[in-house]
Amino acid sequence: MAGVVGVVYHASELSTHGIFEKDTAGVLFLRLLAVVGGIFTLRGANWARWLLLTWIAYHVVLSAYHSPTELIMHAVLCAVTAWALFHRQANAWFHPQMC
Repeated sequence: MAGVVGVVYHASELSTHGIFEKDTAGVLFLRLLAVVGGIFTLRGANWARWLLLTWIAYHVVLSAYHSPTELIMHAVLCAVTAWALFHRQANAWFHPQMC
């Protein structure tokens, strides 16, 4: 969901600035990674949950250069995301043969 909202939000920048100004292409690429990760996670692809965890961890690193509140918020979101993607019941969904 965050990826879709981000793509829609940053797509407006394409018409006013162009794709290569202000890192718009990189931002859109990262948002599309979130969309791909979300779709394939729902389809049960193990690699996709690692992609999503890497995506949110990257945001934690980026937020270290911003306010402490933003860093804390992203760190909490990263922890919650890791728990949601890797807790015992999630592992059973991704690896039903292990149950």
